[in-house]
Amino acid sequence: MFSSSSYSLSAFIAYRYAKSNKASQTSFVAFINRFSVAGIALGLMALIIVVSVMNGLEGQLKQRILGVVPHIETEAIDASHIDAVQAIDGVITTMMYREAEAVVQSRSDLRGVQIHGVSPEVMVKHTLVAENLEQGRFSDLASGSYFAIIGRSLAIQLDARVGDKLRVMVTGASVYTPFGRMPSQRLVTVAGIFDMGSQVDDKVIYMHLDDVNRLLRDPKGSGVSTRLFLDDAFNYQAVVTALKSKVNVDDSAIKTWRERQGPLFDAVKMEKNMMMLMLLLIIAVAAFNIVSALVMVVSEKKGDIAVLQTQGMLPNTIMWVFILNGLFNGVKGAGVGLLLGVFTTLVINDVLAILGVPIALAADGSGLPIEMQATQIIGITLLSLLLCVLASVYPARKAMKIQPSQALQNE
Repeated sequence: MFSSSSYSLSAFIAYRYAKSNKASQTSFVAFINRFSVAGIALGLMALIIVVSVMNGLEGQLKQRILGVVPHIETEAIDASHIDAVQAIDGVITTMMYREAEAVVQSRSDLRGVQIHGVSPEVMVKHTLVAENLEQGRFSDLASGSYFAIIGRSLAIQLDARVGDKLRVMVTGASVYTPFGRMPSQRLVTVAGIFDMGSQVDDKVIYMHLDDVNRLLRDPKGSGVSTRLFLDDAFNYQAVVTALKSKVNVDDSAIKTWRERQGPLFDAVKMEKNMMMLMLLLIIAVAAFNIVSALVMVVSEKKGDIAVLQTQGMLPNTIMWVFILNGLFNGVKGAGVGLLLGVFTTLVINDVLAILGVPIALAADGSGLPIEMQATQIIGITLLSLLLCVLASVYPARKAMKIQPSQALQNE
């Protein structure tokens, strides 16, 4: 039976050998040992940096794109059920909402856009768009004013400024006249400009819901839907399930952000996973250098192992000496890599600024977006240690199978 004293003895010998000087090992074995530790450290450092930056980029996309696109849109929910919807875990609030395809024309250009009919009071309290207004306020979108808030990119393309008039035409609400079919159209006034820094900035116009209903020739709002704001847009599936079970909303009446932007976020997630896999393989290569070093140590120390066996040391105890030796090397490499990775991630933007590298991907243009997740970093550090332990199993089992009689004959 393997007692705690055996573990202590294995750990003591493994620790003494792991911290021993070069004189106790051949120079080549010492070099491989140091090389494997350095490889683990560099691989883990690179993995922490890349994962933190990828998390930041994903967070920026989530903020910039999902801050504009509705998280969940469903058919108009009766007022008696609104409280039940807002009570669903993850739902912040709801808003009566309408969306329509339109063409907007200025004096210099013509663009296709999406008109979002909104309630200004809700937008002010619960959207990032309201926090990213460069000019104007959502409260300016009064019913009947035909004011509009447009994105900065669209304003540049149309050469439009606050106070300018734009012609909005909706072909979906056309009427027949003696001159043929004419789209519903209206002059609207630019009341504000927002800048989310996203790819949808030039495709969205915000107007008051009542004005959009009139523009669509539906003043009673029979085509209005309900928009749900979530505290975490990625948690949409749980909310959809609750909508179907608690409010009996039909599945075909529910639209989520995934239908529009899902492929983009899937691509980002796949890229992050592939980067993690490649860097983990680098760590694995470094960890399995431990195999080479320990196999050489086993061959070099056959006589010492045989002597320990003749003095009563059990094979399992010998096996654990080498497993723990690999673990100690992993701890050294992972510890250094963890410290260097976290430190480098924290100062990477300062370093890039000193080097004069023009990288500005954050929303405020400050550089690389960084988002370090403690659980993620701890997980990849423990995975690195696990690889080191697994790499030590083969040489450890080889050491425990040494026969003292044969080993001492060759001494």
